[in-house]
Amino acid sequence: MEEEKKEVVEENNGEVALENNANIKIADDVIAVIAGVAVAEVPGVAEMSGGFAGGISEVLSGKKNLSKGIKVESGEKETKIDVNIIVEYGTRIPDVAFEIQNRVKTAVEKMTGLKVIEVNVHVQGVNTQNMENAQNSEENK
Repeated sequence: MEEEKKEVVEENNGEVALENNANIKIADDVIAVIAGVAVAEVPGVAEMSGGFAGGISEVLSGKKNLSKGIKVESGEKETKIDVNIIVEYGTRIPDVAFEIQNRVKTAVEKMTGLKVIEVNVHVQGVNTQNMENAQNSEENK
């Protein structure tokens, strides 16, 4: 039995044309998961802000939603990504946002071949829980 070899003829930002004229389309959900993993690695991000529906589905399924708080609009060759986050108290928000933009752009372009034209970071809140814990521990001393 001889296996049929398929060679990549042309890579065209997001869609890969194979020898037999088949194309690969990357789903927006896949791009959102890639972006979500990149955001989760950024120091200063307390959590993703996904709204009511995202929170309910996470509770019911018992699984962490890696695309929570990520909105993706993609075309054939490029994509636009919106990221909704909650930052840790005490972190410098412009630095966190800049790092998110760099990591998301790099990860998505590297893994999908799509050109990332926008990464918009929306700060939805500040996590003050760690600040309150620190104040309580100082008061107990």
